[in-house]
Amino acid sequence: MKIHGSCHCGNIRFDLDWQPEPTQIAARACTCSFCRKHGGSWTSNPQGTLDVTVADPLLVSEYAFATKTASFHICARCGAVPVVTCDIEGKTFAVVNVNAFDDVDPALVDHATTTFEGEATDDRLARRVRNWIPRVRFHAAP
Repeated sequence: MKIHGSCHCGNIRFDLDWQPEPTQIAARACTCSFCRKHGGSWTSNPQGTLDVTVADPLLVSEYAFATKTASFHICARCGAVPVVTCDIEGKTFAVVNVNAFDDVDPALVDHATTTFEGEATDDRLARRVRNWIPRVRFHAAP
């Protein structure tokens, strides 16, 4: 299944190739203050491939807080956060915000909350290697 998504204004777009075809997409609403304030509800597929296209890189800021192990890609024009990345041993892993999906049946998305408070950094990175999207490419818009 190809899942398309974007920030509100379309400056940051993504195409997630989700294999195999999902019968349900697990979405995790993190309870940290950043995710709560930005409406982040994240999903990933360790068998997936993510292509991110940025129309104007000058209108994208990256924000890292607390452990500084993840970069939240924020559109400076509309304020949406469609993608989060984490670089681990030279490889980029990612999650996407289900609230940025275009044309995905909401019934397919299973929402839950989760907390990572107190998780050790090594455990956090190992979890991301296991669960996040491992094939991530960023492109400039044509």
